[in-house]
Parts: sequence; C-alpha cells; structure tokens
Amino acid sequence: MTDRAAVKAALKTQAVETPSWAYGNSGTRFKVFTQAGVPRDPWEKLQDAAKVHEFTGVAPTVALHIPWDRVDGHDGYAELAKYAEERGLRLGAINANTFQDDDYRLGSICHPDAAVRRKALDHLLECVDIMDATGSRDLKLWFADGTNYPGQDDIRERQDRLAEGLAEVYGRLGEGQRMLLEYKLFEPAFYTTDVPDWGTAYAHCLKLGPKARVVVDTGHHAPGTNIEFIVATLLREGRLGGFDFNSRFYADDDLMVGAADPFQLFRIMCEVVHGGGFTSEVAFMLDQCHNIEAKIPAIIRSVMNVQEATAKALSVDREALAEAQVCGDVLGANGVLMDAYGTDVRPVLREVREEMGLDPEPLAAYARSGWGRRIVAERVGGRQAGWGA
Repeated sequence: MTDRAAVKAALKTQAVETPSWAYGNSGTRFKVFTQAGVPRDPWEKLQDAAKVHEFTGVAPTVALHIPWDRVDGHDGYAELAKYAEERGLRLGAINANTFQDDDYRLGSICHPDAAVRRKALDHLLECVDIMDATGSRDLKLWFADGTNYPGQDDIRERQDRLAEGLAEVYGRLGEGQRMLLEYKLFEPAFYTTDVPDWGTAYAHCLKLGPKARVVVDTGHHAPGTNIEFIVATLLREGRLGGFDFNSRFYADDDLMVGAADPFQLFRIMCEVVHGGGFTSEVAFMLDQCHNIEAKIPAIIRSVMNVQEATAKALSVDREALAEAQVCGDVLGANGVLMDAYGTDVRPVLREVREEMGLDPEPLAAYARSGWGRRIVAERVGGRQAGWGA
C-alpha cells in the first residue's frame, strides 16, 4: 500500500520549468503560425508564465533562450530577474543558440574554421555572464553541429573540437552553476550528428567534471528506445541533469508532454522516483511549442500531465513490487506497476491544489480569469515573439 499523505506531500514539492519560447509564435518546419495576444518581449512572456504558475502552483521557473530573450546589458537581465520575482517566478535555465546564424552552416563549436568556433564560444560564455546576472543555475546546451555527407569533415576532429569548447565553457562556470548537455538523434545533420545520443553526452560530461550533466529530451530518440533505461542509468551514475519534456510521433516532435504515450511518461517518472531523482538536482523542464492550440492552456495541460504521471509513479506499491521481483513473479510485478498506472489520481491532485490554496481545476480557473481575452485586446502592435525573435 502507498501512503496517500506522503504522495500528496511529494506532489506539493514538485516544480516544472516552462520555456519562454513556448509562449511565442511557432510552427512546423514549413510555416510559423501567429496567434493573437502573443508576447512581444521577454517581459510579456513572464506575465504569461506567471499565469501558468498561478493556476498550477508548480511552475515557478522560466527558461530563457538567448538571443530570443535578449535584453540590454547586465543590468537589464537583473531587472528581468527582479520582474520575474515580483510575479512569483524565478529565471531558470539559460539556453544558448548556436544554430540560427549563417556562420553556423557547417557547425558552431565543431566548425572546421577556428574563427567560427570562437564566435560560438563567445556566445556560450556570454550566456554564463547572463546566468550571473539572473541567478540562474543551469546553462543548457544543444548543438545542431554535424555533417550531411561522408568525408565532409573529420569525425574524430569534430569530437576534439567539441571537447575543447565544452572545457572552456565549463571552466567559466561559477559556484553552484551547472552545464546541461542535450543530445539529439539527428536533424539537421543527416550523416553524423556530433552529440547524437546519451552515451556521447555522458562521455563528454564525465570528462568535464561533476558540474556537467546530461539532459534527456523525451522526443530525441529512435522509435522503440527504452528511455526509462537511460534515465535509470544516468540517475545511477549521478549524471542526470534534467528533462526536456515533450511528446513525439517520430524521432523529434514538440507536442504536449504525454500526448503520444502517457504510459511512457509514467514509466520514466517511475524510474525518477525510484532512483532518487525527484529532487531539485533534476530539472523538470518543458521543451515544446504550441502551433494549433492556445499556448497558455496547452502549457497548463502539460504541467498537469507531468503531475498526473508523477502521482501515479508515487502510487506504486514498492514493497509489493520488490517482493514480486524477488520471487520471480513476472505477472505479479507487472500487475503492481499496471495497478498504479490505472489509478485515477485526479482526486488526489484536486486535494493537493485545494490544500495549496489553488483552484482544483487549473484549466477551468484560467478560462474564468479572462487573461486570454485581456492579452488579445492589449497586445496590439509591435513585433510578436517567435522563432528567431
């Protein structure tokens, strides 16, 4: 049996970081779609993020993306952090961008030209400066670096350049700061990708030191990949830095977390809970865009999906599961897990929200708030935030 009070206590400590870019315009690989009321600057993104936290109670941090969220000077980022704090938020991971400049056509810190590598590294170091100003703990790195054709570049030398660049940035990290390295199976490089899997990311992090951790994006894997095995292994090694939660129907997609396979999300969270990862050491971040659905409700729904998967994972009867496993009771062990997955955790989540002073139904509460109508009416003119802005 599981302790309902303990489950509720754990759920009250959960924190899910939302991404600033999810509040802006996005689209498919062919078209960026616009919506009325979209933020026009980082300040308005924080206003929307504050609404997500207001109605969920568990989204206290917002990840920034540079240069999409660039403001003027060191003082500007400090002011942005203060603006977030006034709205009950903190600024979370700083995400670097080394994939939208023409100079990066053949890569960034893995580029064969030393001048291009220097440009990319200077940007990454700037991001650490921003972390100093915002009080952010994590620098999150994803590289589009790779090659399209055999012989295009030297594979081993590109790994050497990657290691050298990461080492310089790692050396710049301050006390309490971390580097989170994300991997991606493919795209936009179709022959070799310089950080294509968790093993490559882990190998680089291991060499760098304890401040370097791996980020698991739930959409960045080949079909059939056992993501929960990766999570369990990285937790065992103390190298799981965080998640980029989203959902996929192929090797990379940015749908709402849990949309395609909620059972997979449950299995992942089971390993997180069992492996001691349900702590502040593991960052639970969303990384998704909303193209045909309203943005703020979609983010609220995503946070709720993570909460539901977590509540089910916390509900696993660990004593019964361990007993069945030791006895070799295959069906019994699987049954314990499936019983937890089949549990309707919505009542306990409603109780948790009420005890936190929140409306038990976040989506309905947001709809009643009128915020969506207000921003459509007020955010007229200017340049809407979106990909590349």
